[in-house]
Amino acid sequence: MTRILGVLGLLVALYAVLLESNPAAGSLRNLIYVGNNQGRYGLVTLGAALVIIVGGIDLSIGSVVGCAAVLFGVLMKQGVHPVAAVGWVLLFGVCVGLVNGLLVTRVRLQPFLVTLCGMFVFRGAARMIGGAVDTPSVLEAHPEYAGALDALTAVLIGKNEKGVLVFPAMFALLLLAAAAVGFFLHRTAYGRYWYAIGHNELAAKYAGVNVNRQRTAVYVTCSALAALGGVLLLLNDSTISSDTAGAGLELYAILGAVLGGCSLRGGEGTAVGMVLGAMVLPVLETLVSFRGLKNDVIPAVIGLTLLLGTVTDELIRRRSRVSR
Repeated sequence: MTRILGVLGLLVALYAVLLESNPAAGSLRNLIYVGNNQGRYGLVTLGAALVIIVGGIDLSIGSVVGCAAVLFGVLMKQGVHPVAAVGWVLLFGVCVGLVNGLLVTRVRLQPFLVTLCGMFVFRGAARMIGGAVDTPSVLEAHPEYAGALDALTAVLIGKNEKGVLVFPAMFALLLLAAAAVGFFLHRTAYGRYWYAIGHNELAAKYAGVNVNRQRTAVYVTCSALAALGGVLLLLNDSTISSDTAGAGLELYAILGAVLGGCSLRGGEGTAVGMVLGAMVLPVLETLVSFRGLKNDVIPAVIGLTLLLGTVTDELIRRRSRVSR
């Protein structure tokens, strides 16, 4: 609870500084824009946080997002209906997570190594599938998809037919996903299994938990959310490059999870904390933009925040040991 209150206070302070920095920052259009960014970051943060809870890590998230976005565009260009293409992209994400999970649980490779290799593999795969994709070229090849793409963009992004953002649909999608994750974590036996695996894998095994199956399910969930993030990325930006699409998102996701109270040692984290943690960086990015500062400071902020979160986690653990 202390961590949640802390990140909530940080979020309120950042919003206060943002609104004070420029009158345009408080406009409805800008707040909707920030909310949508929070939703997009938040969805991948949920996946990363679940992996962290079971004591793992996933460094391939950004590359999976980029590969999924390119795959989504290429499938539509090849004549696959947009709705069906979304289904195929989500299936791609499920397969990626299944492979990651099996390599970690069955082959017993380190999660860091498996997902680091995946980061390069899927970035390369995105480049081989297509260097750049865009929805205008899809509509040029298949004008009959215009209605379906407009509907998907309206429902998942919140843009009207003119391409104007009128509703933070991605943030609403994040809240729905977080509610499902929260129910699963805090109201089902499987959620307790995941916390138990993160706290003590051996004890969980002796308690009868199928650790391999549960951990694989978590990796599948993480990569499926990353694939959904790829779909949202193309629908939102309309033009993407395989070199830059989703680049660095794994760090944003891990940062959001750590800020939200997930311990990098595993076994800790809440859905509310995940959402709040994911909301911080988009506000900070917008604040940097309105203050006229260079975006170069963002990587430094990410690194310092991760370091601060790790140090705080270690101090809290040491204090809990002493109190016992």
